[in-house]
Amino acid sequence: MLTIWTTGVASVAEPVRGAQLVSRVGSILRIVSEHPGGASSSAVASATGLTRPTAHRLLAALAAEGFLDHDAKQARWHLGPELFLLGSLAAERYDVAELARESVRILAHESGESAFLSVRRGFETVCLLREEGSFPVRSFVLTEGVRFPLGVASAGLVILAFSSDDEVDDYLARTDLVERWGAAHAPEPVRERIRETRERGYAVNPALILEGSWGMGAAVFDGAGNPAWALSLTGIESRFRPERQAFLGELLLEQAHELSKRLR
Repeated sequence: MLTIWTTGVASVAEPVRGAQLVSRVGSILRIVSEHPGGASSSAVASATGLTRPTAHRLLAALAAEGFLDHDAKQARWHLGPELFLLGSLAAERYDVAELARESVRILAHESGESAFLSVRRGFETVCLLREEGSFPVRSFVLTEGVRFPLGVASAGLVILAFSSDDEVDDYLARTDLVERWGAAHAPEPVRERIRETRERGYAVNPALILEGSWGMGAAVFDGAGNPAWALSLTGIESRFRPERQAFLGELLLEQAHELSKRLR
């Protein structure tokens, strides 16, 4: 049994086990997945709120089980081979990426922008696919494995917008998006963007995450009619002028509709 010891306020060692340990391991794996070049122990500790020694012990234990790899030369942690094997097995049931690949390719080809598929995971979206368009200037806000809270970025906004009113109210009442993402993500501005998204059918993110980087997204629905995924496009502001948004929005909605049908 894996037991990791941490030091409490009174300098008394306490075991980290059970549900708390599972939660921390899950957080560590997600954080490592967001660093394509590898994550340092310090970065993992900072993101999880753990002490560096505790984070390092958890990282080492995961590496011993094959869930992580450690590049000693670069002092970086990477996802390990055991996760690849488990993911390959899970893909037989959740292989949405393969079904969506053609839609993402069409979006990138027809628009010239970077195109993406994101999946809803709890109260976040996770990017699963990225396809580059032909336009030479690109935005790198979103890459495979990057997560955003619902209501942040075009994918998270459109998924939240097409959730039920009760779910939107509950989420915004208990989620603080302002501390990390700024005043534009306070409840009222988010509600206004939800209203606009519902009217248009697609979401627009006017450089709210990174200056000059715009995004647009359309929801993809599961068999029960829930917004479970999103297709999106990102690029520089000049490529998302109002006169071009109608074209990009129609393209997104068309592919989101086709993908929804395939997934059903």
